[in-house]
Amino acid sequence: MPRRTATMLASFLMLIALLCAGVLINVPYAEMSPGPTVNTLSKHAGDPVLNIKGGPKQYRTTGHLNMTTVRVTGAEYRMNLVEALSGWLQHDSAVVPHSTLYPDDKSAQEVDEQNAEEFSASQESAKVAALRELDIPVGSHVLVGSVVKGGPAEKRLHAGDVITAVDGKAVKKPESVADLVTKREPGRKVTFTVIPADKAAASKKAGKQPSEADGKRVTVATKKAEEDGRPIVGIQPALGHTFPFTIDIKLADIGGPSAGLMFGLGIVDKLTKTDLTGGQFVAGTGTIDDQGKVGEIGGIQMKTVAARAKGAKFFLTPAGNCPSAAKDKPDGLTLVKVGSMDEAMNALKKIREGETDALTRCKKG
Repeated sequence: MPRRTATMLASFLMLIALLCAGVLINVPYAEMSPGPTVNTLSKHAGDPVLNIKGGPKQYRTTGHLNMTTVRVTGAEYRMNLVEALSGWLQHDSAVVPHSTLYPDDKSAQEVDEQNAEEFSASQESAKVAALRELDIPVGSHVLVGSVVKGGPAEKRLHAGDVITAVDGKAVKKPESVADLVTKREPGRKVTFTVIPADKAAASKKAGKQPSEADGKRVTVATKKAEEDGRPIVGIQPALGHTFPFTIDIKLADIGGPSAGLMFGLGIVDKLTKTDLTGGQFVAGTGTIDDQGKVGEIGGIQMKTVAARAKGAKFFLTPAGNCPSAAKDKPDGLTLVKVGSMDEAMNALKKIREGETDALTRCKKG
């Protein structure tokens, strides 16, 4: 066999071997890619994304206020070397360490549960921020956000219980619970006055504040925290809200907190006479808190790609995500920098009135 032919054959066989190895070798990475984008003003899977009942007059909306998502590979999926290299070469996907999406100290079920909890919390904050934007009063109360497994409060207090007092002293803020508990010596008992979760939920569904007449006293012994020795009972207090009417947000198979801003804007749009978008296609992302502050999110490049592919012309971008989003901006998409609900509302006003030159745009870092 001629030397040149032999060399070419050896090179070809080596290439085949490398490709086979690349397919067979798993690497500890996962992939993020553009996910679905849904108009919060419209329907999804046949149902309205935002369903408001018993509240003020609702108005006709036009245009789009699309929330955006990121598609990720599953926790059990093991990416091979060829897939990882391919993902690294594509501009509309990101290959990240597997532990970034699925921490080693959490099971896949725990990650899913956390995403679901964050999604639920983001809906709650979106409602609060939207109603405050509309000057509609929202009731609030302290509740048991979660109970630590194996802690003193397990089976005595339950997630959703409303805490009205600790050792007879009324509480109005979640941090007040810890302040009162830490006044006890480790091993001493603390008395909680609570409204059980089921009765609190019934009151909330009726649009009423939980009634103290439904309260009961529950005694829990404290124990010493391992990290600093302070007395604890093993609960995470949280702030709950009571709304004057029903706002249901229905969107299956979505997790995480990043749709909060767009949900909030969608609620405002439906309850205000002004057509917020003026018929324009606006998409966006961002967490939101009760005060309307917008927070940054992950996977911003994938979300802008998904939004532009769907037809968006403007993208409401959390201020903290602006530098990275601007590095690889899809053609035809204007990235609008926002840090709060008020700033997002002002941006929409400029968009619908055609004053787009006055928009605060994202710049590269």
